[in-house]
Parts: sequence; C-alpha cells; structure tokens
Amino acid sequence: MKSSLFLNAPQALLFIDPFNNQILEFNNKAASLFALEHKDTGNNVTDLSATHFFKGCIEELIHVTQQVLAKGKAWSNDLFITVNGDKVYLDITANAVDNKILFSCQNANLTFARYHQAIAQAEYQAGIVHWNANETVFEGIERQNQLLLSAVGDGIYGVDVNGNTTFVNKAAEQILGWNKSDLVAKNIHEVIHHSHENGEHYHDIECPIYAAFKDGEIHSVDDEVFWKKNGEPVAVEYKSTPVTENGLLIGAVVIFRDITERKNIQEKLLNAIKEIDTLKHRLEMDNAYLLEELNADFNHHQIIGQSIKVQHMVKQIELVGATNANVLIAGESGTGKELIARAIHEVSERKARPLIRVNCAAIPAELFESEFFGHVKGAFSGAISDRIGRFELADGATIFLDEVGEIPLQLQGKLLRVLQEQQFERVGESKTRHVDVRVISATNQNLQTLVRQNKFREDLYFRLNVFPIHSPALRERTEDIPLLVKHFIDKVCISLNRPQPDVSVAQMQFLTQYHWPGNIRELENIIERQIILATSNKVSFTFLAKESLSNKSLANKTFTDDLFSEAPIQHQPMDSIDHLSASVSPPLISAKAQKLLEKNNVENVLRRCNGKIYGKDGAAQLLGLKPTTLASRLKKYGLNKNDYVN
Repeated sequence: MKSSLFLNAPQALLFIDPFNNQILEFNNKAASLFALEHKDTGNNVTDLSATHFFKGCIEELIHVTQQVLAKGKAWSNDLFITVNGDKVYLDITANAVDNKILFSCQNANLTFARYHQAIAQAEYQAGIVHWNANETVFEGIERQNQLLLSAVGDGIYGVDVNGNTTFVNKAAEQILGWNKSDLVAKNIHEVIHHSHENGEHYHDIECPIYAAFKDGEIHSVDDEVFWKKNGEPVAVEYKSTPVTENGLLIGAVVIFRDITERKNIQEKLLNAIKEIDTLKHRLEMDNAYLLEELNADFNHHQIIGQSIKVQHMVKQIELVGATNANVLIAGESGTGKELIARAIHEVSERKARPLIRVNCAAIPAELFESEFFGHVKGAFSGAISDRIGRFELADGATIFLDEVGEIPLQLQGKLLRVLQEQQFERVGESKTRHVDVRVISATNQNLQTLVRQNKFREDLYFRLNVFPIHSPALRERTEDIPLLVKHFIDKVCISLNRPQPDVSVAQMQFLTQYHWPGNIRELENIIERQIILATSNKVSFTFLAKESLSNKSLANKTFTDDLFSEAPIQHQPMDSIDHLSASVSPPLISAKAQKLLEKNNVENVLRRCNGKIYGKDGAAQLLGLKPTTLASRLKKYGLNKNDYVN
C-alpha cells in the first residue's frame, strides 16, 4: 500500500526515474494538475514518460535533472506544461531519492498569491500596522520557502516598495559577494544596480525591478549587470515579480542568474561565426578572382582590354562617374566613345534613368533646336503636335552628345545657356523650363582648332571640357587585340550560329601589326567577314600584311597627335581593305619561318610582361593561351622566363 501521506500531500508530487524517463508514482494533486488517471493496479504509470508532460521544455528538464543528480536538490520555475493550449509555468522543488527524483510542483501563478500586502500609500495611510504586516509577508515568504531558497542555484532577493531589501538567499550572496547582513534593509539598487556596464549612472526610475512594484507587471531582462562587493560587474539575467496583498502592491521578488559563462560562450560563437564569414568572404574573393582569370574578355563596364591606356581610362571613368561634372570624350571614330559614355552613366547616381543619346552628325541644321529643346504645335511647318526635346527627356539623367563638333554655331549659345543655367524654351513657346541634366559629349574632331577657326564657341568648349577623357585608338593599345578578337569571335559565332575558329599566332601577328584606321569597329567588321568566308575552323588575316607594311609610319601616329595638328590624318577608306583582299596574293610562310615567328612572338610577350606567365597581365593571358600550353612552348623553344625579368 502506498503511503496515504504521499497520496494526499497538499502539493503535486511526481516520483521519476530519470534514467529510464518514467513516472513511477504520483499523488492526487499531481493527478489533478497533470490530468493523470490512477489505474486498477495502483498508481504505477511506467507507461508514461516525464518528457511527455514537459515536451515544450526538454532542455530545461534535463538541466534540472542534472542539477539534482549532482547536488541532490534543485529548484526551477522554467518548466511548464500545456493545459487547454495554454502554457502553465510551474515552481518545482526537486530532491534526489535513491537515484530517483521527487518533483514537488506548484502553479507559478499561485506561488506568491498567498503573500500579498498593501502598497506604500495604503500602508502609510493605515499606519505602522501595515508596515509590520509587510515585514510579516516577506518573513513569511522567506520562512515558508526556506528549502527552495537554500536549494536553488539562482540568486533570489525581496524588496519592498521603497526598494529596501527584505531577504537574500545563499546563492545571491555567493554570486554577488555580499553577505545577507550587508544587504537587508538597504536600498539594494544603490548597492548592486547603481550603474550600467559602461559606468553610466542607472537611475532607479529606469530600473525594471522598481517598475515591477509600480505597474504590477512581471519584468524580465536578459542582459544587464549587477555589481559585486569587490566592485566588479557580473553579467546577469533576472525576472522581477510583483508581490501584492489584497490587490495592493507591497514590493517584488527578484530571481537572477549569473550568465557570465553563457556570454563567454556566445562571444566565442560570434567570433567563430565572424571567422567563418571572413573565410567565406575570402573564398568568394578567390572564386571571383578565378572567374576573372577564366574570363577572356576582361570586361569592365563592357570595355575590353588590359593595356595601360585602357586601365588609365577606366580609372578616369571611376573617378568622374560619381560626380556630376561634364565630360568630353575625344577619340577617333570607331574607338568606342559611346561605350565610355555609358560606363560613366552606369557608375553615376543617375544610372536609374536611361542615358539619352543624340547623334549631332545625323541631325539636319534646321531641326537641331527642336531636337534638343522640343517644340509646340504650329511652331513651324510640319509641327502638328507638341514634342518633348532630348534635354527635357534627360531631366534627372544624362545626355550624350555624340559628334558635338557638328552642332551649328547659331545653336551653341542656347546649348551654353542650358549648361550654365539649366533652363531652355521649346521652339514656339515663351515658357521657361528647368532641367537637371548631366552632359557627356564626344568628338573625333579637334575642338580647339574649331575654336581658332570661329566654328565653335570657346566658352561652350570650356563648359563641355570640364573633365576630358581620351579614347585611345586601337593602334595605341595593340596588346588588347587578342582579347578583342576572342570577344568578337564569340559574339559573331553566336550570332551566325557558327563554330568558333582558331586563330594562330601568325594570324594574330597580322592583326597586331595592322594600323587599324577604322579602329575597333573595323576590327569587328573584318572578323565577321572572315568568319563568313572561312571554309574550315581557321580564319585568315594575311591580306592585312601589305597594308600594314605600307602604313608602318602611320601606325605610330595617335589621335592625340591629331588633336594638336592643323593637318588632319587622311585614313585610307574602309573599302580599300576589300580591294587589297582581291588584288594582293597572301604571302607564303614556311614552317621554319612560322616557328621562328612564334618564338620571337613569345620572347616579345615575355619581355613586355617582365617574365610573368600566370594571372592578370601575364604572358599567357596576352597570348590567349592556357599557362600550361605556354609553359610547353617555352620548353619547346628552350626559353627561360627568368631571362626576361628586368
């Protein structure tokens, strides 16, 4: 027979086997609290597990179990059960009995309901009787819960409505280093909670512990500090629960826990995560570098090339792009001036709006003003409706004036006004309109010469030329030709659905020695034509050889020279290439001469790259070869890269 004292105990009791996760016995109060039913064989419920009732707080259950097995007793208010879908937190006192655990459970909402008293105002009005009653309430709390206060590992203390300490348990003494006699009847906030961790004063009106017996709410804080007797801070989490009597607030009970170790673990975890992020970022950077190495286009803002001139130009784009400065791009036709303008626009704060392009060379003289500023209906013959001009369309964005040297002199004054005042009128309208436009212009002419010839306004020139950028001719950046060739071959083959042909070193030599009067546009056209004409997987550019020899002196002349020359360069027309292709027989090269040519080419690349084989600006990259292939050719020709290091 089970003891009637156990069965009829005033608190819910569970006798648990922690090693087998079984509820061995329970009493009547536990049956009511946990909704258990006694079986005919008694109250042995070995078919039920403890985790069945604490399924929402398994981790806390394990923590309490370990504490009991280690110390013989424990207390917790972190465990809860679910009743009708609601969480019911329990105050549990646990004791070890022959490797088993006896749980004594109470509903936490009722734990302190027996210990209420009047708040300070009611006590003051009622006199000393109520003050004595308050002391009696807290003495009762301490006396009736002495076992709990002694067994629990968390610090517990009580405060009255004035913030004075009423009781302190042993765990609080151990955590804080203060004796009970040092704290009782003292304002505990001034003793252990007076400052924040950074040393800033902690006003009691901001203290959540004080708030508990002001607003009657439970206040929980998961990261603050209490101050120990030796002046050191201790990281704590705490819960301040109001104490009431007859509906009147008389103080609070504070339960706190030292979380120093937990914070150390969290800090280590955060450091580990940070290290992982650093390694991840490094890996991403490595991957990006490898992808860049594999990307034969070396495409920056769609500008292909790695020559010094291209790198300088890209750096200028990055510098001026973030500003609103007007930019003048000077360069020969076919060098990609519009591409530069788009790159500047894409790195600017105006990139959300489109780049508005105006080809000044394609606009009839009588329509310039309407094209730039728009017109109203009936402004001139043919103006059958209102029309928005390009500057109004570019409001808040960027306008690109290509071939700006073609703008008629009589219109340049109105353009200057837009640049200076950001104002204009539509043709046939007196209303002044305001715009916010950035101007990027381009020219293949020498604007300074046009200024001297009174064909271009000097003040307009200075307004446009705030930040000049030179677009280099292809003959100034011949080291970029292999990259450009591969880019255009890929582009054309995809467009024509053709297999990609091979370009030998000898054929690449013809391309690099040609003077390219039509620049990149001419290179793209020639590659497209030769791919169409190719009958195998190889393309030939030998027809360029004679043209290269006849124009060797021209190949060393740059557009920069032309800008400051009164006599412009007269390039041979594009159709001359077709004539050469038809009338000049391609030269024949013997196998021995081809090997010698390839060897000389490799030596030239090694000298240019200072013996560098791999990576950015390496010889393999410039030749369009894999580094392992280039290494094999060095061995084949008996070349040592170290012989070419300056």
